[in-house]
Amino acid sequence: MEKNVKMKDIKELGEQLGELQRVCREKKIPVMIAFEGYGAAGKGLQIGNLIQALDPRGFKVYAVKNETEEEWMHPFMWRFWTKIPEKGRIAIFDTSWYRRVMIERFEGKTPEKELEKDFESIRAFEKQLTDDGMVIIKLFLKIDRKEQKKRFEKLLAFKEYKAINEEMLRKTDADYAPWTVINATKKKEAKVAVYQAVIQAMKEAVARKELEEKGSLEKKTEMKRETAESILAKTDLSKSMPKEVYEERLKELQKKMEHLHGELYRRRIPVVLGFEGWDAGGKGGAIKRLTSHMDPRGYVVNPTASPSDTEKAHHYLWRFWRAMPKAGHIAIFDRTWYGRVMVERIEGFCTEKEWKRAYGEINAMEQDLVNAGAIVLKFWMQIDKDEQARRFKARQENPKKQWKITDEDWRNREKWDQYEVAVEEMLEKTSMPHAPWIVVEGNDKYYARIKVLECVTEAIEKRLKEERK
Repeated sequence: MEKNVKMKDIKELGEQLGELQRVCREKKIPVMIAFEGYGAAGKGLQIGNLIQALDPRGFKVYAVKNETEEEWMHPFMWRFWTKIPEKGRIAIFDTSWYRRVMIERFEGKTPEKELEKDFESIRAFEKQLTDDGMVIIKLFLKIDRKEQKKRFEKLLAFKEYKAINEEMLRKTDADYAPWTVINATKKKEAKVAVYQAVIQAMKEAVARKELEEKGSLEKKTEMKRETAESILAKTDLSKSMPKEVYEERLKELQKKMEHLHGELYRRRIPVVLGFEGWDAGGKGGAIKRLTSHMDPRGYVVNPTASPSDTEKAHHYLWRFWRAMPKAGHIAIFDRTWYGRVMVERIEGFCTEKEWKRAYGEINAMEQDLVNAGAIVLKFWMQIDKDEQARRFKARQENPKKQWKITDEDWRNREKWDQYEVAVEEMLEKTSMPHAPWIVVEGNDKYYARIKVLECVTEAIEKRLKEERK
């Protein structure tokens, strides 16, 4: 009964919540709280109640409505990836990423054939974040039909609406991100239930964090190859191209790329191109030739450096999601999210558990991009050790190119064998039919640049042909 809910109890719960917010901030535990529920169930009221107990400097509330034009032109999870909180902060969502499989589904805006992909994206999103230490608290406010009619004059098709919600709860209830269903008919009792659910989840997160801190030292494992066969060893680095042939072919392909870029824009097809490879492997040269005749308004080249403090305070994929292209545009990455399983793995910037988990996380992200209609290609620029030494020396001796060579390049060269192990495993575990790795024979720069252009134009032409069917 409402009258049995004592203000004293609510005050005590509020104090607990405020204290837990401070502890989470100190221990850099990020929290996401999603409020979902039946129409007129009182999400806004309960969010208002919740934030009364919180320090306003440590949270942000997002009211999720219909997608803006900018959001509509990105993968549907993009607008939520861009809103995940920094470590130690709280993000509260008045309706959330579940809008796609609830409200928009009920309204007929979400095609039934896309539904399972949407559920897959949601589960992957929550799993990736919680594995990284995010606390995801999902609260579903429930009222009966009679109460909904009382609060909401325009009664929805309740049975259909209820069935959609129940299916959503069933398909997305997981140990790492469970649903808490709250009877919101009595507002004060619902307030207590919300407080208790959030407090319990934050207490458990703090306890986990303290256990992790006690056993934080992780043994560094020896770098050894897990793949059965060397992919890089099979690369024929003797492949070359005469300069005259290169120049003629380059003109043809750049003209073709100029035309295809326009077609991509008209058909609203996004493209994601990732470039990795050995230092001095020719990434910059290939990107320069690829973009030479493209409309600069329709592409962005993202050079990936060491993460900033703000980027380190988020999930490692956050900074890449923010740079993903909208429909009809091209995003080119000079170094990519694969740094997690290469440089971060080798240099010890992440734990073994983290980089091993990253293969699945990366595959899931790329699948999301493809589900949204993107063309995804990844290039590994392969050269041998001798060719790298020649290029390093040439850069050192050329005053105009000395900026291209750093002490870090020489240090990385000393770890060539370790990087080779990591690259082999990366290629084997993350080259998928929908997002393939293309190993580019790079000892001859002319051949390498043409191969990149050919692969990109062929992939675009293939997609355009499929679109016309």
